[in-house]
Amino acid sequence: MASAPSLILASASPRRLALLQQIGLEPDHLMPAAIDETPKKHETPRALAVRLAREKAAAVRQLADQSEDLASALVLAADTVVAVGRRILPKAELTDQALACLSLLSGRGHRVFTAVAVATADGKLRSKLVETRVRFKRLSRQDMDDYLASGEWRGKAGGYAIQGLAGSFVIKLVGSYPAVVGLPLVETANLLTAAGYPVHRAWASAAA
Repeated sequence: MASAPSLILASASPRRLALLQQIGLEPDHLMPAAIDETPKKHETPRALAVRLAREKAAAVRQLADQSEDLASALVLAADTVVAVGRRILPKAELTDQALACLSLLSGRGHRVFTAVAVATADGKLRSKLVETRVRFKRLSRQDMDDYLASGEWRGKAGGYAIQGLAGSFVIKLVGSYPAVVGLPLVETANLLTAAGYPVHRAWASAAA
């Protein structure tokens, strides 16, 4: 039986790594993709998430192709975009950005678009988009100030991390919780399986 291809996760996100590990997958290599994530003019949140995931996978695929050891590997990439209507919220790095995001999300619904992409050694690039609807409770200024003080929001799309303290803000979620965290697990497993990766290989030993 042919050996399984190695797996490259094109991300530095500890959340995406933890989600992969949750379903028994341990990437052989972590290779964050360095691309420009600036939205294009009139680009929709949905289109942005798909484009960035595919560009991340393609960029790391190009690097892998230059290495004899990595040429046969699969590349897995993802991107998450938080939006209110057509308005794309930033990956907050500054306190003012995070405050603006929280103020906008307070007491209303928003959408989280997470795209996952897999690039194979034969040049194929497949992707899948998952849309999740999330509603926040109405946030008091104290809620927002305390959350900002935690620093948890830094670098997070929409200025919050649902798997952390901000989980206490969510009153409704329709869709995929892991997709909001950063990686839709059903779609990821399906894409990897279609690319010939043995997703369930480690399951028997995990139960031992």
